Amino acid sequence: MASPERRPVASLWIGTRLQYLNQVCLLSHVQQGHPTTLYCTDTVENVPEGVIVRPASDIMEINREVVAATSASFLSNVFRYKMIRKTDEIWIDCDAFCHRPFPDDIDHIYAGHGFRGALNCGVVKIPQQGALMDALLDYYDNLPPAPPWFNKNQKKRLARQDESLPHAVKIYNAERTAFGPQAFTWFAQQTGDYEKAMTPEYLYPVPFQLNDIFYDPHGRVEGWITDNTLSVHLYTNGTRPWWRKNVPLENSYAWRMARQTGVDPALALED
Repeated sequence: MASPERRPVASLWIGTRLQYLNQVCLLSHVQQGHPTTLYCTDTVENVPEGVIVRPASDIMEINREVVAATSASFLSNVFRYKMIRKTDEIWIDCDAFCHRPFPDDIDHIYAGHGFRGALNCGVVKIPQQGALMDALLDYYDNLPPAPPWFNKNQKKRLARQDESLPHAVKIYNAERTAFGPQAFTWFAQQTGDYEKAMTPEYLYPVPFQLNDIFYDPHGRVEGWITDNTLSVHLYTNGTRPWWRKNVPLENSYAWRMARQTGVDPALALED
């Protein structure tokens, strides 16, 4: 029996080829009944069947020079809020595995992350209109001389940047997460939306520091999962290169989720 159609989810891909865990994570949302869109800057050769492909320019133009000077994920921190404002889709990182469908009646889907209490923005849904959305978009569209939460050392790092660089790149060089979790946490605190955050078990049940567990055939990923868990973040940016270039070991979480979604990891390894 076909799954019921649920809330739309979407992500962004900058590049021409997905890694196998990205395929697994996108398909996990499709399997749970979520219409799943991948906004792309290029022609991606291995998008799984069932995933809707649209040009990233439907949401915003991606400055490739800024991407080259920062990282492939840097401008996705801007993209996700512009996407939510325009489409009301739930943002999902391409390494977020859908464990259970997202509820239909929740407009605040984001959670604390790890051991420090900061919010992550790997899975995000906030109201299209509201103080938090306005604050985030204003920050990105009108970058201040320094982010308001920067401490003295961060401001010193910013001041040392080459003046010829775009201001966004200088901020990135001073603090890599200043467009991502740091901005989201700060503005959620200012608007009172921080208190609406889910606890880590909902979206980030396994701490980032333990991400090797996804590839351990004797690991117990499920020991971290609770009845509240909706998504399991796999943290591919922090994955050791060996795991990205080799098929996962049999019975590991990555191996089992690949089998569940019908993905052959051998066909989408990194070079």
